[in-house]
Amino acid sequence: MCDEFHLVVRNDMGSIRGLEEIINKLKASLIELRCESTWASTTLGDDQTANVYYFHAKENAKKIIRLITKSLYEWEMPNSPEDLSFFKQGKFWFGNFFACKTMLIYPENDTEASRIKDIEGLRIQKLED
Repeated sequence: MCDEFHLVVRNDMGSIRGLEEIINKLKASLIELRCESTWASTTLGDDQTANVYYFHAKENAKKIIRLITKSLYEWEMPNSPEDLSFFKQGKFWFGNFFACKTMLIYPENDTEASRIKDIEGLRIQKLED
């Protein structure tokens, strides 16, 4: 089970007024806020940065995430923070890349990979090493 996740608010995409409400709902689970140019799914260029919010993946936080959007692909600015990504013991496990409507999942073992493959409606493409 994932123990941490992050959400990103890009500084180059305008107002964050509506996004503050979402971050505040998750505030009880906040670990830290970092101003970064690189995170699990993205590397910005030209000295751009974003606010990357790291949270504990507690049950209440996961419930809030499910209530905020109906789809993983709705985690996109300007309506919500973007690049929702989950981590297991600091290791990137799952990431949502809104720009190309893609998710990356890094299963820890064959059993976990098999369970993921059994999800109805999920199209899977294995990345080559």
